[in-house]
Amino acid sequence: MLEDPELKKQFAKEKPELKMDQDFLKKTYIKMVATPQYQEYIGASSRDKNLEKGILEFMLNDIMLANEDFISHIEENFSNWDDDGEMVVQLLAGYLTKPGSYDFTQMPGTEKALFAKNLLRTVLEKNTLLEEMIVPKLKNWDPERIALLDMIMMKMGVAEFLFFETIPPKVTINEYIDLAKEYSTAQSGQFVNGILDNIHKELVSQGKMRKVDYRKP
Repeated sequence: MLEDPELKKQFAKEKPELKMDQDFLKKTYIKMVATPQYQEYIGASSRDKNLEKGILEFMLNDIMLANEDFISHIEENFSNWDDDGEMVVQLLAGYLTKPGSYDFTQMPGTEKALFAKNLLRTVLEKNTLLEEMIVPKLKNWDPERIALLDMIMMKMGVAEFLFFETIPPKVTINEYIDLAKEYSTAQSGQFVNGILDNIHKELVSQGKMRKVDYRKP
């Protein structure tokens, strides 16, 4: 892992050593070396990939993520940990299974970053059109009183309907339902679902849904 050139570049850029609490690091190390798992590891007569992977997974899951003090330390240094923590753990688990498999200088990845930029640009450029399609579906709801995040997600969903040909409508609707449930109000998932589904049906009836089946050659 330490020989991974992309990981070295990211370490040089981010300088994680400057964010470390040395006292906490020392306490964590002392706790780790006292465990039977670590004693078994250092007592092994030889090293292999499975052994190395096993001790790293133990350190991650049992020494770090199971430690409330460690989580507090991470939250203090990374304000988005509540949102990104699960993804980070999955990435680490995947990287431990196959070191060198990620380009840490290109996360979340060129393709995903480009999609995010294109979606943001489209929503901003087509804002008036998107509002004109959404507002009539609100019925008795005052647009000014709708949660701002709900309106943003509905605009993003309609933008995907109209301008992103390879994304199936069902995928779009399900994604924004999940996002609304996770990040907005308790009622937002159902609300966003209803509006997007209504607009989708209208676009289909008007022949305005021009989706490309990306699974076909």
